Amino acid sequence: MLSHADLYSLEQYARIRPGFRARVIEHKKRRRVPLGDHAALYFEDALTMQYQVQEMLHLERIFEPDGIQEELDVYNPLIPDGCNWKATFMLEYPDEAQRRTMLGRLVSIERAVWIRVEGFPRVIPVANEDLDRETEDKTASVHFLRFELPPAMAAAAKAGAPVSAGIDHPQYYAVTELAEQVRASLAADLA
Repeated sequence: MLSHADLYSLEQYARIRPGFRARVIEHKKRRRVPLGDHAALYFEDALTMQYQVQEMLHLERIFEPDGIQEELDVYNPLIPDGCNWKATFMLEYPDEAQRRTMLGRLVSIERAVWIRVEGFPRVIPVANEDLDRETEDKTASVHFLRFELPPAMAAAAKAGAPVSAGIDHPQYYAVTELAEQVRASLAADLA
């Protein structure tokens, strides 16, 4: 979990922001898993969440301790705790009309996403613990997912077992093997 001590002051952040941003962008490349042409998992960790918090503090000019704590309280739950992976799941349709149509067709897609460590069954995520992101008629384009890994599965992932991810939804199917650099980055999240 991030605390006030992990954050830069607004003045410090203004000085280091370009370099910090570049570092985080490079880090995020090793944490993105495309699922077909229109969906992706963006796996979060302490660095990606520190960046989110720093950007919110910077953009909103938040410097009071209570305001900083509010941002930490929002983003800390998205940091994996050693026995899970946490991801932002995004449906990516650049065309607004197509996006609207597909969000109507993809209701419950967040519960059709899965992760599999070789030799173990698929893990279906816990979705949107903060709030419901769909109605009967449409889903949201952004969901927050938590993949809980039993200890043996986490150990296998840390030891280098291949990891795959996919979606089994009646309107959207995708399967992908995680690239080695992504798998290694995610393995580092496990205790």
